[in-house]
Amino acid sequence: MNTNQQEIEVKFYLRDRAAFERRLVEMGGQLTSPRVFESNLRFDSADGSLMRARQVLRLRRDERARLTFKGPARAGEEVSVRREIEFEVSDFAAARDLLEALGYQVTVMYEKFRTTYRLQQVEIMIDEMPFGDFAEIEGADAQQVRAAADRLGLRWETRSQESYLALFDDFRARRALQMAHLSFESFRGVQVNPADLNLQFAD
Repeated sequence: MNTNQQEIEVKFYLRDRAAFERRLVEMGGQLTSPRVFESNLRFDSADGSLMRARQVLRLRRDERARLTFKGPARAGEEVSVRREIEFEVSDFAAARDLLEALGYQVTVMYEKFRTTYRLQQVEIMIDEMPFGDFAEIEGADAQQVRAAADRLGLRWETRSQESYLALFDDFRARRALQMAHLSFESFRGVQVNPADLNLQFAD
């Protein structure tokens, strides 16, 4: 796999993940990737230059390993629109060694469980994050994404264009917590409500 394209997507915070998934299947959503655990490493330079430029350098491992670069999101859009370059790597550990040899270092680790569906022209990811459940809709343009959200009964005004790590940073600041990673272990026993993430339930 080798992609160099735009990523066009939005996220919705879910109150009832199981009910949403049932509705998606009833509407014809086709399972394309069963539920899988993901571990992600976010890299940056020692001076944080990627974060300041709103760029992402990520190494992901689930059933395979992928290296991803994302550019900054375009301003003034209804959805998150950003350049994305992603390709599969054969050796996760070697890819990490390469990035560290180039001077990049892991700044945060984050985890999730992801289930992926296809509904007509859009891809819908159901993400189980340590701080709650989300539906992420990705399509060719904002109109396509919004049409899918409307069909699925998701309130458009509750959408988020923020990354999971941006939501994590806001959560840590709002709750004055020192946790380093967005992991299920870090959130064990931590109660999270929509206000903690500055979000509203969409379903």
